[in-house]
Amino acid sequence: MTEKDQEFLEFVVKGLVDHPEDVKITRTVDEMGVLLMLDLNQEDMGKVIGRSGNTAKAIRTLLRVVGMKHNARVNLKINEPAGGMRSPEHGGGSTNTGWDGTHEAPTTPQMKSIDEAMDNLDNF
Repeated sequence: MTEKDQEFLEFVVKGLVDHPEDVKITRTVDEMGVLLMLDLNQEDMGKVIGRSGNTAKAIRTLLRVVGMKHNARVNLKINEPAGGMRSPEHGGGSTNTGWDGTHEAPTTPQMKSIDEAMDNLDNF
């Protein structure tokens, strides 16, 4: 798969943040699929994660669709910037922690095919 997933993520995130020059995406591929690690300015974390993580969930969903189109599993990890709210100076974890969505509800809806999702959109 080409880096279409990385290009898509960069386009979406740079459109959301106030400091697009600080957006850095690292892409790694292994037997589990594609992992995109997102680094950004501390001030932009809330914009990318969103209320209750809804923006990050939506971005992950869109990345899965891009991945399905290219027969790849795409995952996103949002790295906590140094000096962030979860860093040691704020009483949080280490600076190596990131927001990978693992705190989300353990039950996730059954994945649908693109055709099923498009059929559901016709109901609106």
